[in-house]
Amino acid sequence: MKTVKTAVFGASGYTGGELLRLLAGHASAKTVWATADKNAGKRVSEIFPSLAGAADLKLRPSDPKLLPDGIDVIFTALPHGNSSRIMKRLLKTGAKVVDLGADFRISPTNYKKWYGSHPCPELIKTACYGMAELNGEKIARACLVANPGCYPTGATLALAPFVKMMAEDRVTIDSKSGVSGAGRTSQPELMFGEVNESVTPYKVNFHRHMPEIEETLASLRGKKTVVDFTPHLIPMDRGILTTAYIRLKNKTTANALAAAAEKFYKNSRFVRICLAGKYPSTAAVRASNYCDIGVAVSRDGKTATVISAIDNLTKGAAGQAIQNMNLMFGLDENEGLKGVPVFP
Repeated sequence: MKTVKTAVFGASGYTGGELLRLLAGHASAKTVWATADKNAGKRVSEIFPSLAGAADLKLRPSDPKLLPDGIDVIFTALPHGNSSRIMKRLLKTGAKVVDLGADFRISPTNYKKWYGSHPCPELIKTACYGMAELNGEKIARACLVANPGCYPTGATLALAPFVKMMAEDRVTIDSKSGVSGAGRTSQPELMFGEVNESVTPYKVNFHRHMPEIEETLASLRGKKTVVDFTPHLIPMDRGILTTAYIRLKNKTTANALAAAAEKFYKNSRFVRICLAGKYPSTAAVRASNYCDIGVAVSRDGKTATVISAIDNLTKGAAGQAIQNMNLMFGLDENEGLKGVPVFP
C-alpha cells in the first residue's frame, strides 16, 4: 500500500504537536507539510524540541494555495472558525480532511448560537462526526471528518452503552481537565501561580462543548437530552477525568453495567472497561489513545455513576484524528497508535 501523505495545518499548538509526534511513528503515513502562521519560517524543532529528528519540517503559512500536489489527507488543528474559512479550498485539492476544531461538529443552528456565523454551513451536513467507536463505517466513506472535542469524547464514550437505560432526559456531567486542554496561548488564568495547587471550575453550564454532547446523546437515544456540565481546570499537563450521573429505568448492579459496557465495546480497540469496583485514572491513559471506563451504582441500584479517563491531546484530539484517518484510508485502525500509556 502506498504511503499516505499528510499535511498538518496549525502545527505549533499542543494538538498540532501531538499530531506530528504520532504521525512520526506511523508506518503508512508521512507528514510532508506543516503550517503555523505566527511561526512560519521556523522549523518544528524550534517550537517542539522534543520532535527534533522525528518531524523537523519547516513551518509554512496556512494558505491552501501553497499546498504541494499529492497530499492525501489534511489535518486542520486551527482555532475555531479558521478551518471553515478555507475548507472549500482544501477539499478542492482532492485531499480528505480531518478537522480538529469545532467548525463541523454541531448543527448550523447550534454553531450560530455558540460560536457565531459560519462561512459554509452547507458543509456541516456533509461532514461525518468522527467518533470511530460509534461511526466507524461512515468515517471510512467520508471526505470530511469532524473530530470530536475532548470533553465530548470522554463524556460520550462513557455514556453511550447506557443511553437506553436512562430514566430521565437529563444527565449531569463533571469533567476535570489538564491545562493543555486550554491551548498554548498565554492567558493569566493558566499561569503556574494561578493553576498550581488549585482546582477551578469554569464556564459552568455554558461551555461550548455542551451542544456537541447533547446532540450526540440525542442521536444515540433518539430523543432530546439535556446536559448539565461542569468542567474544571486541574494542575496537571494532560488528561481528562469525566464523571457522569444518570437515573436508571430499572434497578441494576455495577457488575451488570460493566458487562453491558464490555458488550457494547467488544469490537473497540481503544476502549477498556474496568472491573466492577475499579475506576479509571488519567495516569493510566497518558499519551495513549485509550479511553478507560468504570462504573458504580447507588445503594438503591437506580443511579449509575460512570467514569472515564482519556488523554485530552491523544484520544481527545490527535490520536482520535489519526484513528479516523486510518479508517478513511482502509488502514489498520490502530496503526500509529500502538504505544502503551506512559506511567508513571
